[in-house]
Amino acid sequence: MKKSFLTIICLVAAFTANQGFASGDAAAGTSKVAMCAGCHGNDGNSMVSSFPKLAGLGEKYLYRQLLNIQSGERVIVEMTGLLDASSDQDLQDMAAYYDGQQRQISGAQEITLIGYSDPDEALELGENIYRGGNLQTGVPSCTGCHSPAGTGNDPAGYPALGGQHAGYIESQLLKYQSGERASGANAKIMQGVAERLSNKEIKAIANYISGLN
Repeated sequence: MKKSFLTIICLVAAFTANQGFASGDAAAGTSKVAMCAGCHGNDGNSMVSSFPKLAGLGEKYLYRQLLNIQSGERVIVEMTGLLDASSDQDLQDMAAYYDGQQRQISGAQEITLIGYSDPDEALELGENIYRGGNLQTGVPSCTGCHSPAGTGNDPAGYPALGGQHAGYIESQLLKYQSGERASGANAKIMQGVAERLSNKEIKAIANYISGLN
């Protein structure tokens, strides 16, 4: 029942995300993202794990996040006020620019988790949950929305995850788990997933995803 509920929410969110979206102009967005380079890099590949990579995440997803940040629905302290003067077209152009960039792969690391003496076991745990979910706790696989290769589903507004900083993915899953991140049409989906994951599973998944390409 829990998995069916998540599936229904997922389908509704995908339908909603497809309404009222026009593509931006990547070339026009080049100058508009200059203020973002300090945190996210000139090409959307940030060097610090606390700042997400934006390159190739998906135009629709990026645009929706920029809208949520501009409206204050999603609060990111470092971005407070940065988008206040941006028009809707500006946001679409910025999203198009970043989506057109090539994302650099962070790469999975050799980590050890409590109860796992071998780093390969930690990587296997992350892979198993990403690809198959956890039937015992009702966690669906991540591939349904984010694809087996982590390339996402742009028409539905689901972001590409492969190659993202593991630390950033972990922090966002923990925020979904606690309810701190609640903005956007897909928040309920991610909250429903994250609340069924242990912190150990979250760390393992995040590490595995960072090596996908």
